[in-house]
Amino acid sequence: MSTTTVDRMTRDVHLCGKDLMAMVQLRPQDVGSYAIVPGPKERLDSLVKKMENPVKNFTFMEYNMFTGNINGIRVTAINGGRFAADTAITTEILCNAQVKALIRIGSCGALRKDMKIGDFILTTGCVRGDGVSPYYVDDKFVTLPDAGLTQKLGAIAKNLASTAGLTVHEGKVWSTDAILRETKEIVNGVIDKGAVGVDMVSAPFLTIAQTYKIPAVSILAISDNLITGQMGFINPDYYMAEGMLIQMAMELVKQLEGGK
Repeated sequence: MSTTTVDRMTRDVHLCGKDLMAMVQLRPQDVGSYAIVPGPKERLDSLVKKMENPVKNFTFMEYNMFTGNINGIRVTAINGGRFAADTAITTEILCNAQVKALIRIGSCGALRKDMKIGDFILTTGCVRGDGVSPYYVDDKFVTLPDAGLTQKLGAIAKNLASTAGLTVHEGKVWSTDAILRETKEIVNGVIDKGAVGVDMVSAPFLTIAQTYKIPAVSILAISDNLITGQMGFINPDYYMAEGMLIQMAMELVKQLEGGK
């Protein structure tokens, strides 16, 4: 009778955040105190143009990281990913690089009729529907942004948004991996759990930051509305809001450094 040997993994983990840092040849001293994390490369490019003396830290697959100055404050910027899995990779890199705070500037769909294209949602918690965070925490874990960062960013955002006639809403964001399965049964279920917006990133981003005990915050520009069916991806208000997200993040960095 033939026998089959089954190999077993004995190492605790195959690849970790420190391994990723080594792969891209990044050291903690290479990054700034704060990291601003947009999703798409286009938003990153707009942010980097506003930085003083930006230096590229690395290019890895489609991710690009730069470190430069904002009003003399050293800041790192990276297009952190559009989906849960790639967001986890970049968030792990930033957390292992020991940044002091993470600022996510993204986009989302609205889950209330009164929310307009170009308005903002300041994330106060998450309904986790992504496939990454369950590998970090159990079902009872409550994903939250840092309270102090959220309060400061909320005040900045409301002040800037009001100048353009836009509104900053606050509430939970549902993060999902299945953008084409946002059915009324699923959507209404997450609304019942308190969600006012939907994206694909906030839950893994904030969950991983929490596990590393690094303060993080997430603010999102509304690109579409699941309740009214409105699509605003080419709406000028949405593009204006994207630009304002960068202003909000830069102003938060200045405040965190005592207004330098």
